Amino acid sequence: MDGSRPEPVIFTLDGQSVAAHEGETLWDVATRHGKTIPHLCHKPAPGYRPDGNCRACMVEIDGERSLAPSCCRNPENGMTVRTDTARAEKARAMVLELLLADQPTRDDAHDRSAHLWDMADAAGVAESRFPALGPERIPLLDDSHVAMRVNLDACIQCGLCVRACREVQVNDVIGMAGRGHDAYPVFDFDDPMGDSTCVACGECVQACPTGALMPASVMDEAQHGDSDDYDSETKSVCPFCGVGCQISVKVKDGRVTHVEGINGPANEGRLCVKGRFGFDYIHHPHRLTKPLIRRDDAPEKGMNADPGNPWTHFREATWDEALDRAAHGLADLRSYHGGASVAGFGSAKCTNEEAYLFQKFIRQGFGHNNVDHCTRLCHASSVAALMENVGSGAVTATFNEIENADVAIVIGANPTENHPVAATYFKQFAKRGGQLIVMDPRAQALKRHASHMLQFRPGTDVALLNALMNVIVEEKLYDRAYIEQFTEGFFEFRDHIRAFTPERMADLCGIDPDTIRDAARTFATADRGMIFWGMGVSQHIHGTDNARCLIALALLTGNVGRSGTGLHPLRGQNNVQGASDSGLIPQFMPDYQSVTDPEVRSLFRHIWRGTEISATPGLTVVEVMDRVYRGEIKGMYILGENPAMSDPDVAHARKALAALDHLVVQDIFLTETAMFADVILPAAALPEKSGSVTNTNRAVQVVRKAVDAPGEAREDWAILVDMARRIGLDWDYDDPREIFNEMKMSMRSLHNITWNRLMEEGGVIYPSTGPDDPGQAVVFGDGFPRRAGRARFAPARVTPPAEAPDARFPMILTTGRQLEHWHTGSMTRRATVLDAVEPEATCALHPATLRDLGVEPGGMVTLETRRGTVTVKARADRAVAPDMVFLPFAYVEAAANLMTNSALDPYGKIPEFKFSAVRVTRAHTQDVAAE
Repeated sequence: MDGSRPEPVIFTLDGQSVAAHEGETLWDVATRHGKTIPHLCHKPAPGYRPDGNCRACMVEIDGERSLAPSCCRNPENGMTVRTDTARAEKARAMVLELLLADQPTRDDAHDRSAHLWDMADAAGVAESRFPALGPERIPLLDDSHVAMRVNLDACIQCGLCVRACREVQVNDVIGMAGRGHDAYPVFDFDDPMGDSTCVACGECVQACPTGALMPASVMDEAQHGDSDDYDSETKSVCPFCGVGCQISVKVKDGRVTHVEGINGPANEGRLCVKGRFGFDYIHHPHRLTKPLIRRDDAPEKGMNADPGNPWTHFREATWDEALDRAAHGLADLRSYHGGASVAGFGSAKCTNEEAYLFQKFIRQGFGHNNVDHCTRLCHASSVAALMENVGSGAVTATFNEIENADVAIVIGANPTENHPVAATYFKQFAKRGGQLIVMDPRAQALKRHASHMLQFRPGTDVALLNALMNVIVEEKLYDRAYIEQFTEGFFEFRDHIRAFTPERMADLCGIDPDTIRDAARTFATADRGMIFWGMGVSQHIHGTDNARCLIALALLTGNVGRSGTGLHPLRGQNNVQGASDSGLIPQFMPDYQSVTDPEVRSLFRHIWRGTEISATPGLTVVEVMDRVYRGEIKGMYILGENPAMSDPDVAHARKALAALDHLVVQDIFLTETAMFADVILPAAALPEKSGSVTNTNRAVQVVRKAVDAPGEAREDWAILVDMARRIGLDWDYDDPREIFNEMKMSMRSLHNITWNRLMEEGGVIYPSTGPDDPGQAVVFGDGFPRRAGRARFAPARVTPPAEAPDARFPMILTTGRQLEHWHTGSMTRRATVLDAVEPEATCALHPATLRDLGVEPGGMVTLETRRGTVTVKARADRAVAPDMVFLPFAYVEAAANLMTNSALDPYGKIPEFKFSAVRVTRAHTQDVAAE
């Protein structure tokens, strides 16, 4: 192939000569030329194949006896197509009229603005002349699901919901049952929707053209609603995981009524249960609406003092009083004890502009680099390894590139729960025949799509990965030309890796040698391969070594820099990539420019008008808490972070927070951390502000304000500006655009990305090579941003976890997220649908383990590590190994981090959340009563 684009197809459409691009149908071309052809079973969106079963889009083609469905017919050179003949128009009208015969009337429609009625109007059909089905033939309404309603009296059997579930989201919950007029969608084996395995992504709701499937939030008790009944619609970005789905937020009377997915670069219209149904946390009565100051007569700081009504510990204040108290408290500590007595934690839930201002506030205002955020607790080790060996801390390819891959490894990640929209691309990849190699100590939903499932022993990642690379080296399956041109250190690495044979490593990792060899050959012999990983790789004391192995595996096989290849650590929070890019980490200025580099410090001295940047890398999250505990740090400013829930060995962190002389917390809720505060500043949530965020794909996307913040809550950037002025900084920003423009002065990654461009296009992937380039999905095709353009092989040795199971603590505790809940639960547990689906804390144990404990599923168990104890309800889960227990960390009543290990990776300084020795026992009656 010469790589040139195919010549366009030239044909005649309604008397006009037109050109069709590759893959376009007659319907596509007609629509592009401004013609309205009714369509019902066709959804012109990525991932939806044309089906042609409703026959509402028929057109006439010269020389053909029958009319043709335009949605699934491709044009040919010289073809003559007519959309406006009497025959075609009459046929389309007849289809609409027949379908309307079985519909509720427009006044009684479940969705009075359903697409069906728009198409009927387009066809000139107001009512049907044909008899309707008798009421005995109409299925009952199904309101069993908390988020969605099923009204099959409005179903036209178009099949869109089936395609949405099977082909777009690849969940395989919906199918068609029955025949003829009695054919209807069913869930699993004809279960009510609420009892099925539906994961509530809502793709079927967004696809349905009639109102047969509707979001519950727009319907009344009579099952009537109107999807177009809103005052405003705002295009923005989902506030949850790092996928960065673009959304349309519908608002009526100042409240969000529902959310739909739009065609963003990462999601192509798709959403998950959090993005679609988790929106109403912003309207929760717990929202902070006025500044609060701790009362002089309040009990001792902490979560145990009057936990039933922590609001009584504070009094309301004006903004001026609260800002004066907050800023002067920090400034006084600076005066008495020096700037190093104050530290800051920022947030990956805020915008890029707010992250930038926060790190600037600490560095400029207090003269040090002790500022960090949650990347320290999720992918710090991944970033450390990428910076060291590749020269960049971001992904080398977007996750969407998997569509061009032949093989993909997913290790230490559970995308179907943590990155559900990204997972749809993985599942589609496998469905098309791609080889999906899943490696994880827990089995997971991706297992049924995988060609290989390697369920290895926890903490043995390096042993398994080195064994895979041993096979590739010994069998000479590596890409010699790529290694010679783009890497360094291969020969030393080759000598190192020869000791890690599959036979030697099998006893460590629990995977037999033949399986290791098969997986290694599958990956190495494919033309294009990608590697994805999550916090199961990074959250270990050997997390950096784990990431070094994955980088070496990609380099060994030449799988960086081409379409369908790359390294991709899936980022956890909506703006953890952007917050890191913006400098909210202690050793780097924006764009990962080292604070130890004098040229970097000189650049920021110029931009920040004479500010001297400390050349000493700052303290990380856990290190800061240790210094607080030791009395060396006496004040903190915490923006949108919740270390009283998210830190390891959280009892230690809570004691440290209680010991602070002055704590300022800026957040949207009275979080567990805010209960320790001296001043609380009420902030705006993401749907209430404007700015930019950067997703896991390096896509810088624009956030637009959809609703006003409640009460007196303010946008974080505006609060930061007022705080800065009160500690003596000469800041003068009037809007996020000005902050963004300052960021661009020091961030090469934002080259060719302007504020106007973001507002017009919605998002741009960095790096962008020009003002019209949407961004480079794949980078490093011509070398790496390291010396001589070469990436580096870094050998890694097997390092055991910081603590091992023993007679007292014989099992392994690992932690993570659930599909419905996110981070510390402060947002998702206040979202009606999400909390209803997963309302209480549970841990997952293998059924055999439960039997050995004498505990029925739903019974209570006590988990105990060397640091703490939790009593929690047990859930049977065969995905968990018999010697493991999995505990989600979003529940304050069973806080997983009371038990996790604070031992740190020496390079990334990330705690070992994924491995703690634990004892699991049947809960005693008094334990349950205490809970």
